[in-house]
Amino acid sequence: MDSKQRLVSRLIAQAGQMLLAHGAESTLVGDLMRRFGIAAGMDEVEVSLSSSSIVVTTVYQEHCITTARRCPDRGINMRVVTQVQRICIMLERGIIDYSMAKEKLNQISPERYNRWLVVFMIGLSCAAFSRLAGGNWTVFGMTFIASAVGMVVRQEIAHRHFNPLMNFAATAFVTTAISAQAVIYNLGNAPFVVMASSVLMLVPGFPLINAVADMLKGYVNMGISRFVMASLLTLATCLGIVAAMSLVGVWGWIL
Repeated sequence: MDSKQRLVSRLIAQAGQMLLAHGAESTLVGDLMRRFGIAAGMDEVEVSLSSSSIVVTTVYQEHCITTARRCPDRGINMRVVTQVQRICIMLERGIIDYSMAKEKLNQISPERYNRWLVVFMIGLSCAAFSRLAGGNWTVFGMTFIASAVGMVVRQEIAHRHFNPLMNFAATAFVTTAISAQAVIYNLGNAPFVVMASSVLMLVPGFPLINAVADMLKGYVNMGISRFVMASLLTLATCLGIVAAMSLVGVWGWIL
């Protein structure tokens, strides 16, 4: 019985670790971890979350086991979150047992889109914002080039596992330096729109949404930590933009 409880505790911790590391909101993480434990036969499951770790306590036949895990940020990936949810549902319906659930969790891989498809779509989305802001096709093209090159820089820095704050600052610097050429050479009908639109890819929208959701649903500490991290990413972006503007001597769009 003790070995079963240990295995289930590790299963719950692994599921929570994967969810938290890949961007799931705290309410979903806590609920799924409890559902995993109850479906696997535990009497009680208690979960405590922090920004970088989880603590799980299971109670089975009046025997208590507590385990803790660190949760390094591995980037937002909803495929992983969805796969963990599916495994939980299969466990609840009796299609698999806890040992098979463990095997399925181990088989989950955070697959990502083709990097060049991401570069193209990021460039297209930022360029679309420039059109919505009143830019002509020249502005559209310059925004596409600046944001696409910036996304390549962001991917390369992330691939080398540099600090995210450094990544955002460097990406903002390169993107702004390229987009500033539209102002220097007066390209298009609204060249300042290029500078404003090309850095929109660096807005940390998902962390901000999760931060507000966590605070509204009672996970105040988690919400605050996520909000602080999103704010630091925004600050790093601003520093990169200001550094590039200082270099090229273009300040118009923020005045």
